[in-house]
Amino acid sequence: MKKLRVVFAGTPDFAAAHLAALIDEQARAEDSAFELIAVYSQPDRPAGRGKKLSPSPVKRVAESAGLPVFQPISLRNEEAREQLAALNCDVLVVVAYGLILPQEILDTPRLGCVNVHASLLPRWRGAAPIERALLAGDDKTGVTIMQMDVGLDTGAMLLKAPVVIDARETRLSLEEKLTTAGTVALVSALNQLEALQASAETQGDALSTYASKIEKTEALIDWSLSASSIDLLMRASIGRNPAYTLLNGERVRLLEGDVATSNSGDAPGTICASDKNSFSVACGEGVLTISRVQLPGKAAMAVRDIFNAKPETFALGTQFDSEST
Repeated sequence: MKKLRVVFAGTPDFAAAHLAALIDEQARAEDSAFELIAVYSQPDRPAGRGKKLSPSPVKRVAESAGLPVFQPISLRNEEAREQLAALNCDVLVVVAYGLILPQEILDTPRLGCVNVHASLLPRWRGAAPIERALLAGDDKTGVTIMQMDVGLDTGAMLLKAPVVIDARETRLSLEEKLTTAGTVALVSALNQLEALQASAETQGDALSTYASKIEKTEALIDWSLSASSIDLLMRASIGRNPAYTLLNGERVRLLEGDVATSNSGDAPGTICASDKNSFSVACGEGVLTISRVQLPGKAAMAVRDIFNAKPETFALGTQFDSEST
C-alpha cells in the first residue's frame, strides 16, 4: 500500500507533541498508512532576556527527527503555494500553526488540510477553546479532527475524542489531557483518512460558540463577582495570561486558590483571613483562599514563602483594587 505523504504545520508545545506522536508511529509501525516528509512552523522569535532568536517547539522536534523545516512569514502568496506544491504531499496536518491558510493552500494537497482542534466542535470554535470551556464551567470537552475550509474552525468533522473536565481542572492540566487525546486521535485519523473523509460530518452552525482569547482586561479580577467565578478565571488563565489583581497600583498575579462558600461580611477585595500558608479574600459572594501568587518582578511563589520574608504583605484588612488607576 502506498503511504500518504504528510506535511505537518504547527508551532507551540501542543503541536510539537502531535508531531512527536506521528514520528513515533511512523518509526514503530511498519504498516502505518503515512510518512512525514516535511514540517512548517512559524519563524524563529526573540526569547529570553537576551532576545536571541529561538526556534519553536515544533521546529526543535522536526530537526531532531531530520525532517526539513519551512518557516514562511505568510502563506498568502504564490511562492508559498508553489513551495507546498513542490512537496507533492497528500495531506497537510495543521495543529496550532498560527498562520491563516488561504484557499489556494487548502486546495494544494491531494486530500486537503486536516486540523486538530481542542474542543468538541462546533462548540468553542476559535483561538482559546481550552480556556473558554473552563470559564463556562463545562464538564466535558475534547478534540476534533476536522477537514479545514476557509471558515474559522467550520470544516467537516472526521473524528472526535471526548475528555472529562474535572472539578479542579486548570488550563495546564486540561491541555495535557487534550494533548494525549489529540495525539491518539490524529494517528488514528491518518491511518484511515480517506474512509473518514468519505463519512465526514457537517457541523451545525446553530450550535457553535466562539472561543476568543482571554485579554489582559478580562484577566483583571473583579472582586464583586462570586468566588467561584474568580476561581474559574484563575484556573482557566494560568500559564498564558494569568488572572491578576492590583495592590497599591501594582499587579499581583493569583495562581492557585480554593473557594469557601461562607461569606465574610467584608467589602469585596478585602483580605479577611490570613495565616502562614494562605490568605483569604472576600468576594461578591463567598471567599477565595489564595496559596500561590506572583508579585511584580518576582517569580511565582507560595504564599508561605512570602509570609516568612514579609508577613505584612497580605495582612488582614488589605484591600485589592479591581480597576487600574
